[in-house]
Amino acid sequence: MFEERRRRRAAQRVKAGDGRALKRFRWWQQLSRALFHLRLTDSAGRDAVYAVDVRHGQNQSSGNVKAQLYLDGRQHAVCRLPAVFPVPGGTIEVAMSAFGLKRCHYVAADGSEQQLTPDPASAEGRRAKLARRHPGLSRAIGFVSAVALAAALALLVCQFAEKLTRPPEIAERIGAFTSPVHLSTWMNVAVVLVTLVASTERALRLRHNRLLDGGAG
Repeated sequence: MFEERRRRRAAQRVKAGDGRALKRFRWWQQLSRALFHLRLTDSAGRDAVYAVDVRHGQNQSSGNVKAQLYLDGRQHAVCRLPAVFPVPGGTIEVAMSAFGLKRCHYVAADGSEQQLTPDPASAEGRRAKLARRHPGLSRAIGFVSAVALAAALALLVCQFAEKLTRPPEIAERIGAFTSPVHLSTWMNVAVVLVTLVASTERALRLRHNRLLDGGAG
């Protein structure tokens, strides 16, 4: 019920597009733009090509990032994220984290889901190309990213628990916790950088886990 209400509220935010043409993806937009495509057949049996364009690098800090839906190369609708666009046979749902999109899926009326295809020139498209050409390497990179985030989460929990139990009044009641790992300032910086890289890599595959990627939005 909560999910259905969320979708209805998102659908109410959709505004009609102005018909402008879709601009092709440029190489310098790798980390500031996401572009996905979907081909659908309408009730009359005609093929239609949809595109979802998100310029998250321009206004992400404002919390007012918008997704633009294009139909056959023309702007059809615009909506602030998270977005739910009505399309033939279902909806296109778009949501993002702090590192990129975490969802860009076509959800059919029967509940089945299909991730849209990333533009080949985009960072997501290049990551998908790597997965197709070198599936073993792709899985290894994905595994390393997940392990890096899990390790960072464990370190964060240990440091938080140590600070939480440090006050004498708390230590007397439940005992003081001492973290088994103490990192230098430079090591903490390195952990942050690794976490950023791992989170970005997962965002390029639209992978999002509330526990591992929770800090990413």
